[in-house]
Amino acid sequence: MYDIIIIGGGPIGLACGLAAQKAGLSSLIFEKGTLVNSLYNYPSTMTFFSTSEKLEIGNVPFVTTHVKPNRADALEYYRRVALSNQLPLNLFEEVTDIQKAEDVFTVTTCKSAYKAKYVIVATGFYDISVNLDIPGENLPKVKHYYLDPHYYTLQKVIVVGSSNSAIDVALETYRKGAEVTLVIRGSEVSNRVKYWVRPDIINRIKEGSIKAYFNSELKAIRETEADIQTPDGKITIANDFVMAMTGYKPNFDFLQQIGIQLSEDERFIPTYNKDTMETNVDGLYLAGVVCGGMDTHLWFIENSRIHADIILDDIVRKNTLS
Repeated sequence: MYDIIIIGGGPIGLACGLAAQKAGLSSLIFEKGTLVNSLYNYPSTMTFFSTSEKLEIGNVPFVTTHVKPNRADALEYYRRVALSNQLPLNLFEEVTDIQKAEDVFTVTTCKSAYKAKYVIVATGFYDISVNLDIPGENLPKVKHYYLDPHYYTLQKVIVVGSSNSAIDVALETYRKGAEVTLVIRGSEVSNRVKYWVRPDIINRIKEGSIKAYFNSELKAIRETEADIQTPDGKITIANDFVMAMTGYKPNFDFLQQIGIQLSEDERFIPTYNKDTMETNVDGLYLAGVVCGGMDTHLWFIENSRIHADIILDDIVRKNTLS
């Protein structure tokens, strides 16, 4: 019997574990993959938008020689935080269900079942890709995740999207020798692209190093080619790989399965009290980017770190009253 079970071993899940530890409450953190699994699956070349102090959790300094830390810096930092504080972690153990009876939660995983007074869901949004829903999307050459640009040397690569991930992929693969074509629904590169990267991609498009089709959509993918609907009509181009950087979403089916209500519009915002982070299920809390539903740009590590303290303050208050 634990005081708190935390689902998600990312930065915010770890922050919740640190806050529980500070409050003197027993906890257990479940992560379906490795420690900070989402960060581990980020591109090897990824650099954070935030500076290191904005990524710190539990008042543990994040020291790096880079102004903006990269993936390797973050993995090192969060691993050291978890190990030095001896956080109770069950890695590679996916939670499959949560049921509540008589004010006690039973958390079922792929390996066993556990009981707790409170549950915090900090599962992020990086595990499920937003699909294109077009013919050929299931071909092996279509990727929704990207690790390293070298793999695409001398290949004809279509990149779908105009956000940070898409632009990073386009620039990095181009610089490793790929022939890159960008397919963008809007009329320009997104204004959310990192301010030091946006001029780079705009200039590469202007000089013709990267071909970009604006106000366009990828319509079909085949083994050696793909169809793009442009303002001037449909075109077919030769293609080896498609990098569909179309975004990711929380596991809404799981949230509904455990009783959390979602908004009825296309945003699927979970129901929770912003003052306590408690959902419509008493004792069940949300933390981190999962709170934003499909608005995945609203919450980041830097502005959702406070969720841990908000939640633990409410749990401590409830325990005091009981």
